[in-house]
Formats: sequence, structure tokens, C-alpha cells
Amino acid sequence: MTTPPPIDAALQPIYDAHDGGKLSIGSKRPIRDAADLSLVYTPGVAEVSRRLAEYPSEAPKYLSSPRTVAVITDGTAVLGLGDIGPVASLPVMEGKSCLFTEFSGLASFPIALDTTDVDEFVETVVRMAPSFGAINLEDISAPRCFEIEDRLRERLDIPVMHDDQHGTAIVVTAAMRNARRLTGREDGSLKVVISGAGAAGIACAKMLYAHGVADILMLDSRGIIGDERDDLTPVKSELLGWTNRSGIVGGIAEALRDADVFVGLSGGTIAEEVVATMAPEAIIFGLSNPTPEIHPEVAARYASVVATGRSDFPNQINNVLAFPGVFLGALDAGATTITEEMKLAAADALSDVIVDELRPDLIIPSPFDPRVVPAVSDAVRQAWLNR
Repeated sequence: MTTPPPIDAALQPIYDAHDGGKLSIGSKRPIRDAADLSLVYTPGVAEVSRRLAEYPSEAPKYLSSPRTVAVITDGTAVLGLGDIGPVASLPVMEGKSCLFTEFSGLASFPIALDTTDVDEFVETVVRMAPSFGAINLEDISAPRCFEIEDRLRERLDIPVMHDDQHGTAIVVTAAMRNARRLTGREDGSLKVVISGAGAAGIACAKMLYAHGVADILMLDSRGIIGDERDDLTPVKSELLGWTNRSGIVGGIAEALRDADVFVGLSGGTIAEEVVATMAPEAIIFGLSNPTPEIHPEVAARYASVVATGRSDFPNQINNVLAFPGVFLGALDAGATTITEEMKLAAADALSDVIVDELRPDLIIPSPFDPRVVPAVSDAVRQAWLNR
């Protein structure tokens, strides 16, 4: 085993914040004496177990598990680090659980599975599902993440959501709605280019299309996704039914010409002369971290609205704006799944939080805005109840 090197002094505060882990499990009931013990555990606990065996619908009243979200990964697509494995993924999963608790009040627990086999992953989650009220899938590589989510949604009667897909899509759609308002555009008139056809890119394309954006062009590492390509995966082939309807061929230079919107979820750098060919008053979301596809200073020369995935620039597209409220609303409603209508409602509610405050450097609220989680959760709850 390799001996770890000393930690750089400048990085020590980061490691200190993770020392001993970031989570703990605490008891809500004090155990001060034998009487407390007999209530919390045996013999009293048997009475509750007998009742739940006969009336399982009362589980939310007597258990913490229905208000607990499992954050589950296999460590194959962690942040910008890639396939780093289950153990190295756990600091990220613990952080996600912290965000659940801090922003929504829901309990959360991180789980890293030591398998990359889809069947094993699905079966493992199905077997542990009774211990949780919802499943948040996290940092699972594409295209496996699509199949895993679809199969778990089919087999479980609790909310399941792959946040890398749908959390990103909700926040991008909300921000795009406000950017459109600022620039006087309509969804149906937008020409949108999405660079990156992984989990997040495809989910963003689907949600924007559902919101009324009809002209969407997608690119992967080999260029524009079009009918002439013979190297497309089944997931990418499905995009051809509703994207690139003009049959544009080529790469990013051909895609961005006269485009109203760029959404970057791919990495790499786009030359300034290519950005200059976009439509006037463009909208640019360069969301790759730590280096946006189009640096905000360059983007600002050609765009009226600029967003990134970074916290040191305005308009950060951050999934924490979505998932706490989505899961809280779903659990409050007693939802058995998370529907497309719930996700669209979340996007609309998120954008409306600051509808009276819009300006080019404020198209999306801060995660610390106390209005965000109540607005999103209420919209999700109502969407389920009104289905």
C-alpha cells in the first residue's frame, strides 16, 4: 500500500472539514433509564412492529425511513474525476447527504455499491429499498445510468431520480426561462445548441423540448448528432426523432452559427471566433467545471446573459437548487414516483422565485435564498396531487 504524501498546507482546511466524515446518526429519543429503554427498544418496540406487520400503511407515522433519502452511486462518473470507484466517491455522497439535510430537512444516507454491473446494481437497490423513502442516484456513468433509473422506477413504489440528469435539467430549464424573459424571446423561437450528449445533456434537451423549445442541436465528442452518423448508441439514436431537424452536419463551428443559446456540458474550449457567429444578444451557459467551455469574459462580449457552473461567477447553475425541494415535495405528497410534470413544475417554480428581480447577472436564485425549497417542494407536491 502506497504511503500517502503530506497534505499541502493550503489544502488543509478542506481536509479538516472532512476529518472523521461529515455525517452522524443521532437519536431523536433520549434513553436515560430502564423505562426509556423499554419504550425505544424491547419490549415496547415489538408492539409497533406487530402493528406495522398488520398495517404497513402506518410506516410513515412510526418510522424515520419514509423520510430518509438514499444517495446511491457506483463511483463511475464522480464530478469531473471520472471513474474513481466507490470508496473515493463517498466524500461526494456524504456531501450530498449533508445538502439534503441542510436544505430540505430530510434525513439522508450515502451508499456506494462495489459493482458496475447493471443487474447487480438494480437488484441491490431493490433489496435495500424498504429502508428508505426515496432514492437519489448519483454519479453513475452513461449510458448505464439511463437503464438503472428506468428499471428502478419500474420496480419501486418510491421516488427515484438520477440527479445528474434531472436536477441539472430542472435548473437549466429554470434559468433558461428567465434568460428568455430578459432577452424577449419565446421558447418556440429559440435555436439551442447543447454540447455534451451524456446524462445531463440529454436530460436538459428533453426538458427544454417539453417546455416548447423545438429547434435543438446536440453534439458529442465526434460532432453534431445527425442522421448521417453510423456510430450512435441507441440512446443517441433516439434523439434523431426530435433534434437536428434541419440536418446540420459538422462540429461546434457549424452548430453555433446563428444559434440563440449555447449549453455546455462537455468540457473543452470553444474559440472566440466561433462564439462570435452566434445570434445577437445570445444566451451562453458554459457549465463545465472548473473550466467553462466559453470563459465568462469571452461570453460577455457576445451574449446578453451568461451562466456557469462555478460559484465565483454570477448565475451559477447548481443542482442544490432543485433536488432538496423535489424530494421534499414528492415525499410530502406521498408520491410513488417522480413524473415529468413534477420536474417541469419544479423548473417553473424555481424560475418564478426571482421573476420580479431579473437582471442579466440574476437569472437564477441563490441556493441560500429561503424561498427556493418551499417554492419547489410545493410545486412538486401540487403536481403530484393534481395528476
